[in-house]
Amino acid sequence: MTFPAIVLAFLLGSFPSGVVVSRLMLGRDIRDIGSGNIGAANAARAGGLKAGAAVGLLDVLKGLIAVLIARRVSLDASELALVACAAVLGHDFSIFLRFKGGKGVATTFGAMLAVSPAGALPAAVVWVVVLLMTGYSSLASLLALLALPVALALIGAGPAAVAAACFLLILGLVKHRDNIVRLLSGTEASFKRRPTDGA
Repeated sequence: MTFPAIVLAFLLGSFPSGVVVSRLMLGRDIRDIGSGNIGAANAARAGGLKAGAAVGLLDVLKGLIAVLIARRVSLDASELALVACAAVLGHDFSIFLRFKGGKGVATTFGAMLAVSPAGALPAAVVWVVVLLMTGYSSLASLLALLALPVALALIGAGPAAVAAACFLLILGLVKHRDNIVRLLSGTEASFKRRPTDGA
């Protein structure tokens, strides 16, 4: 059952939440707005809190549902970790968007929430605190991704979960490379000011 679960997770992750929500709520394609990213941060800047929350929730659910299905068919810890990674890879490289996609943070949280709630929740707290303190969604996302494997290791979630979180951290760093450059140069978009360049 492992391979079918991985394929299903990738397909679930590939569902382009941001594109669907933006067309339904804004009447436009989110890829043509702001930074062009399909994630919740760009949706919130383009269409307000409701649009951002809708995209974020759907992106979380993609990862959560994929792993919960895998749990339902009694996959072991290593297999669940693979399923979690597959869901995020689907989001980042969606088959419905010609293998382009978002940055995977919300889907990572959803998938790891199903793998280990006690490990994922501290990472979510880090995201909220950093976002409120700095206004930088990208910085909040990066620090939350960094906190995730640390939290999983501290609670003894197991090597497979920690390895998956490390992989997703590296993937997140790659997907956020432009944001990292802008953060270092002081030109990154912040929710505390009107953005000129999206995250």
